[in-house]
Amino acid sequence: MSTVYDFDALQIDGKKVALKKFKGKPMLIVNTASACGFTPQFAGLETLHQGYGPKGLVVLGFPCNQFGAQDSGSNDEIADFCQLNYGVTFPMMEKIEVNGSNAHPLYQWLCKEAPGLMGSTSIKWNFTKFLVGKDGQVLKRYAPTDTPESMASDIEAALAA
Repeated sequence: MSTVYDFDALQIDGKKVALKKFKGKPMLIVNTASACGFTPQFAGLETLHQGYGPKGLVVLGFPCNQFGAQDSGSNDEIADFCQLNYGVTFPMMEKIEVNGSNAHPLYQWLCKEAPGLMGSTSIKWNFTKFLVGKDGQVLKRYAPTDTPESMASDIEAALAA
């Protein structure tokens, strides 16, 4: 059986990260975009990182340009935007694809483990979120319209588990 810890990703600065580094910690994995109507959710994600990070939560942002070309900048430009506009300090990863034949293996797995509406194994839009438990299994998938603040009780339960 696969877990999130079986995957690697590249940080926005290009450094490889084995997700097993976060073993035993709940994770919130989000596909992000810098020019989306949901972009202000960066503030809420940073609030979750600041509030729950010291308790063990890992928030990971994965920029994606597949939805309306809303993250067309370079990794450096995306990192600068997130820092300057939202004070993002949680780990941002390298820009990836989340759907299709070039989808990052992590996202292929996430979508298989937690399908969307009507069993869809694709991502509908920017700021789709996945909460992963301490055991590396997906606990819940959240729609782009679900605000980071609305996930607090689920995150607290994942931290307590």
